[in-house]
Amino acid sequence: MIETRAGVRSGKPCFIGTRIAVDDVLDYLAAGMTPSEIVGDFPELSEEHVLAAVAG
Repeated sequence: MIETRAGVRSGKPCFIGTRIAVDDVLDYLAAGMTPSEIVGDFPELSEEHVLAAVAG
């Protein structure tokens, strides 16, 4: 569900098939966004992706 690719987001872990960094999702959660709000802003993600970010 999470991968690191050279040349994509400076090698930060991202969700497979996207350029969305795990760190970004964690920052959104820390700022008070809910998983459903994150999925609403990034429809290529699911709540499973958000949970995978938290699980690390």
